[in-house]
Amino acid sequence: MSEIDILSQIADLKEVDYKNTLMVVGLIELLIEKGLINKSQLIKKIKTLDKIADIETDDII
Repeated sequence: MSEIDILSQIADLKEVDYKNTLMVVGLIELLIEKGLINKSQLIKKIKTLDKIADIETDDII
């Protein structure tokens, strides 16, 4: 695989990541606007998931 191919794949991944981020942000904003969740609930869930991810990552390393 050439360096150009690798750089092209990285650019594609960045584009996919950007679009996924837009989708997630849009969904979160809609959920908040509709009153289905609030920011404090979202932050609490994010912190919980982050702790779980850290624990699982520590087990791998």
